[in-house]
Amino acid sequence: MQAMQVTEHNSPLTLRELEMPIAAAGQVVVHVATCGLNFGDTLLVKGSYQEKPALPFTPGMELAGTITAVGDGVEAFAVGQRVAAYCGVGGLAEYAGVSADVCVPLPDEMSFTDAAAFLITYGTSHIALGARAALQPAERLLVLGASGGVGLTAVELGKLMGAEVIACARGADKLAICAQKGADHLIDSDSDDIRESVKALGGADVVYDPIGGAQFKAAMRASNQGARLLPLGFASGEVPQIPANILLVKNMTVLGLYLGGFAKLSPRAMTESFATLIDWYVAGKLKPHVSHVLPLAEANAGLDLLRARSATGKVVIEISQ
Repeated sequence: MQAMQVTEHNSPLTLRELEMPIAAAGQVVVHVATCGLNFGDTLLVKGSYQEKPALPFTPGMELAGTITAVGDGVEAFAVGQRVAAYCGVGGLAEYAGVSADVCVPLPDEMSFTDAAAFLITYGTSHIALGARAALQPAERLLVLGASGGVGLTAVELGKLMGAEVIACARGADKLAICAQKGADHLIDSDSDDIRESVKALGGADVVYDPIGGAQFKAAMRASNQGARLLPLGFASGEVPQIPANILLVKNMTVLGLYLGGFAKLSPRAMTESFATLIDWYVAGKLKPHVSHVLPLAEANAGLDLLRARSATGKVVIEISQ
């Protein structure tokens, strides 16, 4: 089979011929139809992610496809079943051996393209806003990086959960997509003063932040008493240092979320979250935004789109049909 592999950190992926995977105990083999790219994949390639697989390895944190083999002890899935998987690595290949525990059955209504754009982004936002921040109806939610993969789902889910949503993104075109997903207020991070703009709207009760750096600092200072801050990543390249005195004076709470770690900490909460999200998709309440669909051989171009923050929503690699 063919796979795109990291053979050297901070270098382009290499298309290689590999042996087909075999379903070990507790695993299934999936004929991969699509793989969703995430900003975390760019960090894996760079060698700066929280987890560092041994070289060479196949990146691709989430995939969708059809099961072709089932290992011993797997009872919940069968050959021929359509699934999505939050696998961490392995998605950029024609076949992948993944733990059955990270697979989610797909409804007939969900395409493989939507499925590969679904689990990580919607899962992150749903757990962050619900289980972590306990977002309440009528609260004011500020979403930084709002046109990106996780940011756009936070806008969509924030509205679905009854919040007043402020979307912050770069440029009019990206903000227009945020508006389509239901954002009530739009802030251009290239030209607007984030702190003053948010304060003028009444301040933020919850801050959803995959960006970090100066934007986090501005959002923190524009937050209300009792606000909850959700640092989810640092696409700006700067990890902000949080002044404890501001937390004290404003009675604020900082709630970190790394979805891979949360899946191990609270697997039942993850399972319940995915079930809820898929029900909402089937009911027509959610629809992933995919800006680019590329073939396997162009996976490097897809990663470049994420590095340059040129994509909106998700970039999906199509591997088979």
